[in-house]
Amino acid sequence: MGYQNPIDLLPKELLEQLQEYVEGQIIYIPKKKENRKLWGENTDTKQFFSSRNRQIYVDFQNGMDLGQLSEKYFLTEKSIQRIIKQQK
Repeated sequence: MGYQNPIDLLPKELLEQLQEYVEGQIIYIPKKKENRKLWGENTDTKQFFSSRNRQIYVDFQNGMDLGQLSEKYFLTEKSIQRIIKQQK
């Protein structure tokens, strides 16, 4: 998200109205709710974590204990427990 000059984007009348409230300040205008994307929607991050969590559960079922899983996946034992519980 980069800076956009409102002079290039907004009608003069709207810009003048905004200047009554926020002259000389930087503001963020959020997207409408219907245009927002869910976490991980633009990348493969959601898929990566889903696959990793399934593999953690498989490793657990195959006999790895929490300490081994924690070391293998660089997570705390509490995180491993939470993932296993969610995968059941």
